Amino acid sequence: MDFSLNRINPNQTQVLFTDGRFETLTNEELEDLLAQMSLSENSETNMDLTN
Repeated sequence: MDFSLNRINPNQTQVLFTDGRFETLTNEELEDLLAQMSLSENSETNMDLTN
């Protein structure tokens, strides 16, 4: 699953998925998402950090 990250303020990041979905996550939720993505064996992730 590919996605991009966009920091919108010090405590929130917007996650934009390539299928058009997006979510606004707190730092804790973002850490959980990244941990889940790293545990997935079949997932290759491209992350573009902006801002």
